[in-house]
Amino acid sequence: MTRPDVSRFLEPELSASDRPVGSDPNACYSQDVTPALIETVTEQVVEQPPELSKDGTLRRPATYRTVTEARIVKDRSDIWFQTPCPDELTPQFIASLQRALAARGLFAGRVSGVMDAETRQAVRRYQKAEGLHSGVISTAAAKRLGLAVYERDEALRKRR
Repeated sequence: MTRPDVSRFLEPELSASDRPVGSDPNACYSQDVTPALIETVTEQVVEQPPELSKDGTLRRPATYRTVTEARIVKDRSDIWFQTPCPDELTPQFIASLQRALAARGLFAGRVSGVMDAETRQAVRRYQKAEGLHSGVISTAAAKRLGLAVYERDEALRKRR
């Protein structure tokens, strides 16, 4: 029995060569795909109109059929985001990440310092609120968790 190919479900490996055009050459990036937004519309379509007699009374009611259609409201898109570089993802950093996620009720595993599947799922749950569906920790998320340093002007900047 052969195993199905599940490589499309794996998180991307961080690479210094993969980066968006015009990005900081000293930073590391990862990519995520935002899913398409699809709406399903179900409507009743008149198949046979009602039949009326000359005096206006109903001889035969209309018949309808149900038509369901999926429509893409917003196309999927690729987004790039800055991440801590591989040399920053030390066992100590990952252990701190696991503790920070556990403190927020998002990680229930053992603090191991290993970026395992359970840690990636917790990262994904944490970042989902920001619209990022990746198990790769973003630099912005690491800053919000207190794991990465803000630049002074960045910390003082007001949110819009």
